[in-house]
Amino acid sequence: MLPQEIIRKKRDGGELAAAEIEFLIEGLTAGRVTEGQAAAFAMAVFFRGMTMEERVALTRAMVRSGATLDWSDLSGPALDKHSTGGIGDNVSLMLAPAVAACDGFVPMISGRGLGHTGGTLDKLDSIPGYRSQPDIALFRKVVREVGCAVIGQTADLAPADKRLYAIRDVTATVESIPLITASILSKKLAAGLDGLVMDVKTGSGAFMPSFEGSAELAESLAMVATDAGLPTTALITDMNEPLASAAGNAVEVMNAIDYLRGVHVDPRLHEAVVALGGEMLLLGGIAESIEDGWAMIDAAIGSGRAAERFGRMVAALGGPTDLMERPAAHLPRAAITRPILPHRAGFVAKVDARAIGLAVIQVGGGRTRAEDAIDHAVGFTSLAGHGDPVGPDAPLAIVHARDEAHADLAEAAIRAAYTVADDAAERGPVVLARFAAAEDGPDAA
Repeated sequence: MLPQEIIRKKRDGGELAAAEIEFLIEGLTAGRVTEGQAAAFAMAVFFRGMTMEERVALTRAMVRSGATLDWSDLSGPALDKHSTGGIGDNVSLMLAPAVAACDGFVPMISGRGLGHTGGTLDKLDSIPGYRSQPDIALFRKVVREVGCAVIGQTADLAPADKRLYAIRDVTATVESIPLITASILSKKLAAGLDGLVMDVKTGSGAFMPSFEGSAELAESLAMVATDAGLPTTALITDMNEPLASAAGNAVEVMNAIDYLRGVHVDPRLHEAVVALGGEMLLLGGIAESIEDGWAMIDAAIGSGRAAERFGRMVAALGGPTDLMERPAAHLPRAAITRPILPHRAGFVAKVDARAIGLAVIQVGGGRTRAEDAIDHAVGFTSLAGHGDPVGPDAPLAIVHARDEAHADLAEAAIRAAYTVADDAAERGPVVLARFAAAEDGPDAA
């Protein structure tokens, strides 16, 4: 077989055999398939799509490209959550320790930023000393002793996906349901999980801005995961505005620490954490009902037990032992901090969440090429949400920039991202629907 002939077949709308997909992925892992060929394959899939059988074959091929983990020696279920990507989405930083505080185990393998969205791995890399890509032995040790470890892909787990992930980010092929499905699930299947909850975003800041597209992705993830023996539930959540009031890397870590310590809690963020955590506890058999799961997660956060787990996780993976007590002493800070005021006073009527994500990249907090370095200190805080009053004493956001020139760019971008009206609009719910493979379709939340 030749890579170019497989690419040609998919380009022309043909259905690839499992052996052809295996050949391509094996070649990508070994270096026989070039980045150019991988990019062409991704673009062909983007336009031509994949059948469910092809998606399963691609996912399984990526899993087989590396090692797999076995958590059968743990005293509780191995559970995880994955988001399809959003703006101000730092849920993993609170959710993993909250579930661990409820006697679940969370071996969470996260990614870097893709397109206009931020990545959990980039956020954690803003913590000095934190080993976001430890070896498997340390990963297992931290999960067993602390209850959670949030890391990036190691060289052992789904290495083919790691390479393709970076290529998709810079070739405008991120928004492909088959590729998203295979990318997410290959890591989760390799991680040896007992249950998975998917946070599928919809709205202006999501990869799938329409509800219909998000529902299609949720179905794809649930069906492929179920076929592979991994119980999976998907929640479709709103991304028509940033989830947290911060967007960036270090600023989102600070937001998460404030949340866990009870210093500042964004209501929409809390709604998402509780909803996703409840589903994880239900899948793992820790909670008897979804209501019990919600209550358990809420109690883990309110009692400080989740904060304690997060601090232990950071220290166990090489970060500061006093991060929770003195975060400002460790997290990087930008040279310029400036409030961004609206053109007029009023209430936020609409937010272009994607534009805010692109603004983070514009000030240096994201990538336009896979090899780009990022500035972990830059970003935005105090982001206004739907219905919030804004004016001379209530900014749209506060920009954290490396210099005045970048702050000026950010100011223009943020002002363009917000629509201000005379009357306050009612804020909708975060969770819009729930989807599981055994159901006929998404149910309204």
